[in-house]
Amino acid sequence: MIKIVIVGGGAGGLELATKLGNKLGKKNKAKITLVDKNRTHLWKPLLHEVAAGSLDDGIDALSYPAHAKNQYFNFKLGKLKNIDRQNKKIQLSELIDEEDGQIILPESQLNYDILVMALGSVSNDFNTLGVSEHCIFLDTPQQAKKFHHRMLNKYLQLCVQETKQVNVAIIGAGATGVELSAELFNALEQVSSYGFEHIDAKGLKVSLIEAGNKILPALPERISKSAHKELSKLGVDVRTSTMVVEATEKGLLTKSGEFIEADLIVWSAGIKAPDFLKNIAGLETNRINQLVVKPTLQTSLDDSIYAIGDCASCALEKGGFVPPRAQSAHQMASLVAKNIIASLASKTLVDYKYTDYGSLVSLSHYSTVGSLMGNLMKGSMKVEGRMARLVYISLYRMHQVALHGYFRTVLITIVGRINRVLRPRLKLH
Repeated sequence: MIKIVIVGGGAGGLELATKLGNKLGKKNKAKITLVDKNRTHLWKPLLHEVAAGSLDDGIDALSYPAHAKNQYFNFKLGKLKNIDRQNKKIQLSELIDEEDGQIILPESQLNYDILVMALGSVSNDFNTLGVSEHCIFLDTPQQAKKFHHRMLNKYLQLCVQETKQVNVAIIGAGATGVELSAELFNALEQVSSYGFEHIDAKGLKVSLIEAGNKILPALPERISKSAHKELSKLGVDVRTSTMVVEATEKGLLTKSGEFIEADLIVWSAGIKAPDFLKNIAGLETNRINQLVVKPTLQTSLDDSIYAIGDCASCALEKGGFVPPRAQSAHQMASLVAKNIIASLASKTLVDYKYTDYGSLVSLSHYSTVGSLMGNLMKGSMKVEGRMARLVYISLYRMHQVALHGYFRTVLITIVGRINRVLRPRLKLH
């Protein structure tokens, strides 16, 4: 039986494993194995809500083993160490318990006939001095929870008046930075109703720092201006054309010599593929460690290895490269599923063509802004408010439909509505 191994259980990898499980695994036409270093999956665009405490990942996360059982594929807990292309094997590192340092699982190997790399991306600190020591990244639920716990501790200090204000600095005004800025003020409103009555908007200062001349640099100017205006209304100190050259325990030093005080610092400026992917197994990679792929999404030097999502460098027909977005990973997963099935039937593979459906940015419950249709029409259609919020939520629902189907997604949505009534609106632990 043909062995298909998918490394990385993010949006693209998990959707691909689900599709292949139902198409091939269910009929015993292939053995599909998904490998990930985590036991659960959470849609990455939701991590800013975990950081603010608006979302409880313990409830909303998806169990890989349980989902694998229901969708006819296997799940292997592990972290990729290397690829043996000649013998078609991947090597997985030993798994170590972070609390006591004990080895949970020894090093192991997996054989493959087809390998799909779907490892996503991590934050790129561009080797900025002090960032790795003093900043929190939002690449994983664990990192988001780390920020949340520190934020709660700062609120407790406000209660005993050890400090008068919590200063949060967010470096990078892309979607993550902008959404986190707004979500923190939403969380502040909730905190005041859970025994922190004396905390008001003056107790929180959020500085959003962007090296470019506008926030949301990937979006049209009018969307950027609209989001900037909304954030300013909330009280966010938006600083554009401000480059950070050093992070310290007390705050940030800018290129102009200004020092910005900060109790908590979040770095969300730029992405790269994990460092260990750089030239792994002799495969071609670019300057940010992404695997270079052909239009079929097969790697440039090995047709038996595909790459999708943020870890893939895929050129666009009109120049440039496919942007690192959830919609890109979703589209790539669908195409690779079709191409793998076609290859098993000795049919011609199809080239990937990226379709831009626009971008939306949620400013918590205050507003949602963005553009729809992207390159499907001349320019793009600006959307704001309730309509934009509905479309934003539908993006997550589409991801859930890809994993669970329509019926189960409806049930999950209903349960979520009930939980919003039963559960606290803010996670306080």
